[in-house]
Amino acid sequence: MARRKINWTIIALLLTSTPGLNAQGVPRPDYNKVPGIVIDHSPASTGLYIGSPSIAVLPDGTYVASHDFFGPKSSEHRSAVSVVFHSTDRGVSWERIARIDGAFWSSLFVHEGELFLVGTTRHHGLVVIRRSSDGGRTWTSPSDGDSGLLTESGEYHTGPMPVLMHNGRLWRAFEDAGGGDRWGIRYRPMMMSAPVEADLLQRGNWTFSNYLQRDPNWMAGRFHAWLEGNAVATPDGEVLDILRMHYGGRGGRAAVVRISSDGEKASFDPENGFIGFPGGAKKFTIRFDPRSKAYWSLVNPVTSAARLQRDNAASIRNTLALVRSTDLKNWDIRCVLLHHPDVLKHGFQYPDWRFDGEDMIAAIRTAYDDGLGGAHNAHDANFLTFHRFVKFRELTLDDSVIDAKALELP
Repeated sequence: MARRKINWTIIALLLTSTPGLNAQGVPRPDYNKVPGIVIDHSPASTGLYIGSPSIAVLPDGTYVASHDFFGPKSSEHRSAVSVVFHSTDRGVSWERIARIDGAFWSSLFVHEGELFLVGTTRHHGLVVIRRSSDGGRTWTSPSDGDSGLLTESGEYHTGPMPVLMHNGRLWRAFEDAGGGDRWGIRYRPMMMSAPVEADLLQRGNWTFSNYLQRDPNWMAGRFHAWLEGNAVATPDGEVLDILRMHYGGRGGRAAVVRISSDGEKASFDPENGFIGFPGGAKKFTIRFDPRSKAYWSLVNPVTSAARLQRDNAASIRNTLALVRSTDLKNWDIRCVLLHHPDVLKHGFQYPDWRFDGEDMIAAIRTAYDDGLGGAHNAHDANFLTFHRFVKFRELTLDDSVIDAKALELP
């Protein structure tokens, strides 16, 4: 039988002209369906999932965003890796400017014109803070108590949570993770704070409150965990730690811990410390807006359609909604901003956001279709995306991306 000749030139041309393949014949990602602007992408096949989105605005108007990597191919349990990006055109395009070793669950904030990153060294690592004087390109190294190593021992948990400036101090919530080895149950809320004029890299300038142990008998034995707390000042000037909460059910609750004015004492009243909060089983960020004199957040509420696919409220992240409160007790869903009908491989989670004039800007850990099989699951995100929600204060349910009334939101 004659051997069939193979024209490799033609095959190469076919590969390079085939949609979804690059010049080497390797599948390339497809961002066309992804909501927002893609800042970073890590395919599920890499075993590196995108976590802990954070965003800040520098004094010159430059946007800075960061995230870490978690997952089976990551170094999250040894020395975690975070990456930093910036945008000089208000979020239209992004450039990666730094890689940081030993940074996990971290949040960006600007203070006295300089950029800071505060979080842990790894999964359940030590508390560290870094400073950048060049917009996030280079960072200090937290090697000791004089350079940003804020705890010498122990295990700690957090997320990309906000830093509050209030009454002459900076406030940042964490959780002590020394309460055993079971997820959630081990977390014990605490607050750290420092004077606004202090050198934030000096350990001695920070005050740490006591930590609080959960009582398994709370909520008739349904209370499981509290974590990822927000430092928030009430209309009366009291500092609170408002926490994501796991208790079963639809997940629409949060826990409120009170912090003394000197930052040394945290306390909790189980009779009055639980509030209704849409999407309270997932991480959320609360900030006060002086213009509207209201508190705002982006949350993942659980819809009736989503409950038919999955009964675990903490895992349902396919809907992102804007919520508002004037008293930190009663929260209204204003608008559904993002939505996908599938809950198993789609999610808009861990949104970190900032006010930007009339708009709200956000960095979101997004699980979505990428032309390469999509995310590993809704939790194990493959994208960091940027979003601008124009004139957010004016949005109503009628402006939602889907028929919000049909969703039967809580």
